Amino acid sequence: MDPQPAGGRGRGRGASYNPPHRFEAAHREPEEDWDPAWDSRPATQFLTDASQSIITRNDSPDIPFHCSLNPYRGCEHGCIYCYARPTHEFLGFSSGLDFETRILVKENAPALLRARLESPHWRPEPLAMCGVTDPYQPAERRLRITRRCLEVLAAFRNPVMIATKNHLVTRDIDLLAELARHQAASVAISLSSLDTGLVRQLEPRTSLPAHRLAAMEQLAAAGIPVTVLVAPVIPALNLHELPAVMAAAAQAGATGAHYEILRLPHSVSSLFLDWLDRHHPGKKSAVLAGLRSLRDGRLNDVRFGSRMSGEGFLASQISQLFAVQCHRLGFNQSPAELSTAAFRRPAGTQLELEL
Repeated sequence: MDPQPAGGRGRGRGASYNPPHRFEAAHREPEEDWDPAWDSRPATQFLTDASQSIITRNDSPDIPFHCSLNPYRGCEHGCIYCYARPTHEFLGFSSGLDFETRILVKENAPALLRARLESPHWRPEPLAMCGVTDPYQPAERRLRITRRCLEVLAAFRNPVMIATKNHLVTRDIDLLAELARHQAASVAISLSSLDTGLVRQLEPRTSLPAHRLAAMEQLAAAGIPVTVLVAPVIPALNLHELPAVMAAAAQAGATGAHYEILRLPHSVSSLFLDWLDRHHPGKKSAVLAGLRSLRDGRLNDVRFGSRMSGEGFLASQISQLFAVQCHRLGFNQSPAELSTAAFRRPAGTQLELEL
């Protein structure tokens, strides 16, 4: 795939600049009269990712899946807090504007997935889409790589769990509903806030809150288990919305809920601090004080067991608030366990969905 620009300049970017990264031998500082606004809306480029494998395994005790599939590297959604931003540094790009404007596309993902599932060495287990970047970022509407991967998964009836911030997931309800009939699909919709203005700042190219709630309604009506992921929870910014977000999701048909405290690994910390200066300077000190109270005085904590939920008094308060709201709304009472019982290897080379 040749580098090619895309539209969508009308909505801004999460990052305002490209910070240096861990693997750079040299970094060019901007000129004295440089204005960050000049680079705030660069066009998106899509580049071919020539990866020869598609399924990634992890052994993290904090992550509820072992295998994941990521059709894209980088994400045009531009969420300023995204923990995946530093992964772009392994590609020689920055975690700032590069992460949201230089998107690597795995065009051969469906073929690689099919070959892996056809292999006798594949032992069926749930796949997460995605463990890193969103499978329904804006380019998916045109490129349809996620959909083609779902067509493969549906043909094999291999279970899949999807996490997204985009209403576009509803386009694939036909495939997800068929998998759900075999207890082989679930969808988590990430919803950090019901405040449209805040969401446009935090997650500039994602679906708006009302559209995500509408997606929950459509998925639930089709018999697809839906979970709301309230993430990230940020003290002094959206923490107070936790009960309201959960209540809105329950009304939309979600039956499960999870939350995550804001994480600021590596250069994400400097990007988020810059974002606070640009959008919420008056709340910056309160936000940072709250984060430090959750991270034993630090802005980030990489330790398993605490990196997602924090620790200390405030962390305990958040956990109790979440638990009370789950009980009140009936969340997580009968968690949907994905099953591999219906897995099959279709005969022949033509993969067709059996209706």
